[in-house]
Amino acid sequence: MWLFIAFLAVPLIEITLFIQIGGAIGLGWTLATVVITAIIGTVLVRNQGALALTQLRASFSDMKDPTEPLVHGAMILFSGALLLTPGFFTDAIGFLLLIPGVRTAVFAAIRARVNIQTMGPGPRDGFQDTRRAHYQNDVIEGEYSEARPEDDSPSGPSGWTRH
Repeated sequence: MWLFIAFLAVPLIEITLFIQIGGAIGLGWTLATVVITAIIGTVLVRNQGALALTQLRASFSDMKDPTEPLVHGAMILFSGALLLTPGFFTDAIGFLLLIPGVRTAVFAAIRARVNIQTMGPGPRDGFQDTRRAHYQNDVIEGEYSEARPEDDSPSGPSGWTRH
């Protein structure tokens, strides 16, 4: 339902803004403004995207959670799509998403609404220390003898013969 409202509202807002701004500054300046914002937006998206990619690589090399740099990269990509779409409302949203503080606030809002579940043994270092402490002092005593098959029948595990 929200998506339908957005697809209906955004074009209506854009048409209204084009009429209002075009009436105030004229058709030529309106078109020039749309083209200039697209060019400026492309340059900013390229710079912000390179920065987000650097942060993503750093999170991989430091073995940190890459969620935040990935979400920032996705928002920058979405911002680029909005800035290339002709219109003043989409340009305003696109430029807002290029501001790191706004992206951080959007990420915090998204993270608050999403329930993330992880699977695994828990913290890696604690798991390794627990296993090491558990097995370090265990001593297993026993006796053994070699079992030799009486014939050429295939042997199972530990030299047991099958009959």
